[in-house]
Amino acid sequence: MRIFNLFVISLGLVSATHAEAQTASNIAVLKGLSPLTVLSKSANGKAALSSNYAVTGGIQTGDIRQATLLPFTEQQQQALRDAFITDGNLAQLADGLGTTLGGAYVARAHYQDREHFTNVSQAVADLIAYTNATTAPDSNSGKYFFANTTTDGKNPVSAEALEILQKIGGSVDVFGTNYGRPAGSPGADAFGDSRPFQTQPQTLTIIGRDYLGVPANNTVYNRGPVMNLTDSPSFPSGHTTYGYMGSILLAVLVPQRYPQMITRASEYGNDRILMGAHYAMDVLAGRTLATYDLAHLLANDSAYIGQTLKNAPVIKDYQAAVKTAQAELTEALKAGCGAEIRSCAHDDTSRFSDPAINQSAYDATQTYGLPVVYPENFGVKEDVNKLAPEAGYLLTTAFPSLTLEEANQILTATEGPGGGFLDNGSSFGVYSRLNLYAASLAAMELSERKKVQ
Repeated sequence: MRIFNLFVISLGLVSATHAEAQTASNIAVLKGLSPLTVLSKSANGKAALSSNYAVTGGIQTGDIRQATLLPFTEQQQQALRDAFITDGNLAQLADGLGTTLGGAYVARAHYQDREHFTNVSQAVADLIAYTNATTAPDSNSGKYFFANTTTDGKNPVSAEALEILQKIGGSVDVFGTNYGRPAGSPGADAFGDSRPFQTQPQTLTIIGRDYLGVPANNTVYNRGPVMNLTDSPSFPSGHTTYGYMGSILLAVLVPQRYPQMITRASEYGNDRILMGAHYAMDVLAGRTLATYDLAHLLANDSAYIGQTLKNAPVIKDYQAAVKTAQAELTEALKAGCGAEIRSCAHDDTSRFSDPAINQSAYDATQTYGLPVVYPENFGVKEDVNKLAPEAGYLLTTAFPSLTLEEANQILTATEGPGGGFLDNGSSFGVYSRLNLYAASLAAMELSERKKVQ
């Protein structure tokens, strides 16, 4: 099962010492996330690292009160439920589809226990499996690369991957080194980049029930026995990668709920901070790499399609796979809600029913208020069409009446303030400032205007 990939990888180390090759997408993500490794070299970078630690601790304990979808204690309970990963069918993310559509989805796709689950259809299941099998390894490769330049804690990375750090003079174990828990020291991650529950002076306990209704707390999901993250490096957040992967996928498949699904993704990532499992930077990195990967998949990038991936069928035409899955999901949801999707999408009494609250909750996670690291990019619109033209597929796949140029214009116009720790002017960095919540609203509006013209 893929549910415990993170847990298995952190413990199932092998003794071989040969360098392992990384995939093209691995290398792209490692390069894109590598600005983390030079933060200690500048005053701006040091300020960002300091703020990352303080903001993370403040959010986890409630000393920093964010705009969240639920009151703090209720959001803590949601965070505990979100610790379990339903990567087999995305069931836990489907509440972003709203009361009626979400109910119709989980009626078809649900978890019976930790290992057994159902799916809407084979086409939907295959699409989820291939997408997850693309993004999860990219996230996992980053964990050990940025902790100690290995693929799994012990096996060295390829020369191509190592060159990424050599070119910029980057350092590993940035969080462990800067937050007083260097790799292997008492209480630290054995490999590097210790997590907040290992570096922070206090981690607020959350007691309740997990996604499966089993009595649990954040300790059993951080330190075991349910999920042991003590030797699983923090950066980037694998849960956030999954949350954005699944939410963007559902947003594309059910575009009537695109903004709400992006809100669900931001909530899911933020819940990892509440659990004490991740820093704000981990969450921002997970969001960025998931968005980057999804854009390249939706663009049918040759480096992303037709790959032989673990626990997934080979998909040679991702765009066609999306269309097939969307048609089958639409029929299933229509049957479940008893009306057209457009009508059922508005039938929502969940925590996602208030657009103003959704926007506030999403906006709180756009930058987490971390200091600007690249002032030359702050407040300056970076042209998505030039830097990352494939990004437009994040919108055109959902709203096909838009041209790719129009979609990229929307993504550019709705960008966040920029200049953050990943926004170094690269084609990957621009994804860190994309605001898919605002962009999807603008895309929906333009799509509706085109219908009446």
